[in-house]
Amino acid sequence: MFSITMINTAKPLSLSTPFLPNLPTSHKPQTRPQNSKPNSVVALILPPKFTHQQQQQQQLYQPFRPPPSPLPPQYRSLDLNGRLEILTNRLGLWFEYAPLIPSLVQEGFTPSILEEITGISGGEQNRLVVAAQVRESLVQSEIDPDILAFFYISGAELLYEIRLLSAAQRAAAAEYLVLNKFDAKMTQELARAMKDKPRRIGDKGWDSFDDDLPGDCLAFMYFRQAQEHKTASSPELWRSALERALEAVESENGRKRVLEELEAKKDGQEKDSKESVVDDTVKVPVVRMKIGEVAEASVVAVLPVCRAEVMEVEVEEAPWECAGGGDFRVVEAEKGWSRWVVLPGWGPVANLKRGGVAVAFKNARILPWRANKWNRDESILVVADRGRKEVVGDDSFYLVVGGGNGSGEEGLKVERGLKLKEIGVIESLGTVVLVVRPPTEEHDQISDEDWE
Repeated sequence: MFSITMINTAKPLSLSTPFLPNLPTSHKPQTRPQNSKPNSVVALILPPKFTHQQQQQQQLYQPFRPPPSPLPPQYRSLDLNGRLEILTNRLGLWFEYAPLIPSLVQEGFTPSILEEITGISGGEQNRLVVAAQVRESLVQSEIDPDILAFFYISGAELLYEIRLLSAAQRAAAAEYLVLNKFDAKMTQELARAMKDKPRRIGDKGWDSFDDDLPGDCLAFMYFRQAQEHKTASSPELWRSALERALEAVESENGRKRVLEELEAKKDGQEKDSKESVVDDTVKVPVVRMKIGEVAEASVVAVLPVCRAEVMEVEVEEAPWECAGGGDFRVVEAEKGWSRWVVLPGWGPVANLKRGGVAVAFKNARILPWRANKWNRDESILVVADRGRKEVVGDDSFYLVVGGGNGSGEEGLKVERGLKLKEIGVIESLGTVVLVVRPPTEEHDQISDEDWE
């Protein structure tokens, strides 16, 4: 039988298309030398400097590695009901079962649902989780085991208060609060003092207290409070704050500074060995408001606010009397006004019977004394008594026209009585009774709803 084998021969490709011209048949395509080898795909991608071994390493498959489990080893084998039972019955130490909370949240449980099941409120859940993280940072800092053991039973509330400190600050704060048997409120004060101390550079006595010592940071906070109480004519509170500073301070320099302040007044004159320039004697209280101070005050004062750049116009037109009446103590002014401020019932403010007014200055440069101990670029409120316009005391301060408000604009200013008498001024817009500095933002405040 005959078999017919069909052999297909390859035909040369033709580039003849309606869009490309025909190539002349006389031109032959260039061919590679027979001894040359085509480059591999890897050789085309990787630079020549890569060795064959390095190429193999680059081609190795990298499997996915899941993050380590946040659960302690003893809880990883438990099912969902087992973990919920541990939280419900508080089985174990608080920092051991605290990681169960974020693991359950990852599985879809909300804080409110966990509260219904386990009885742990949302705020307490947050406190446990954050405190466990703080404790873990103390473990990494290799803190004294005896100090760490103090937080075994009920340390979540204390560790939560130092959450915003650095790792080194946490270790120092933990040791200090344990040795001094601090509760949660005192621990909160300590943490705020440690956070605030480095920001207070330039304040009176700042360089006498060590930033690295928790007791010095706390003592410096009490030292600053003593200055405010002294300017506000509260000798009892002034001495009490200094005594607390003396109990808290750790360094010898800080102790000497507090003792110097306690013995500062001799023969009616203040000696300040730390100040290279002696400021003029200031008899007007200068206080800084605290966040939430108005809400906590049992007595408050409502004053109309005027702008310093409009000179005496607003000061004269502002309401003279504002009082509360009726069962609900509804505040009612004698006439309408658009700008008001509520201040705590400090002594100088509470003594204003009628005619009190607050003047807003854009910065403290308007003050006639050298305020090198605090920021002169921050805005201030000057509280004046319009019922006492006569320039009487040489050391008193008065609100007058003709100066500037620190921005180059003509407006109101504060001037000493002695200087006003020298130029023949016998009447002012009012006697200055208080200078108020604005509250500073506390960046270390986190609500219970803010989860880390």
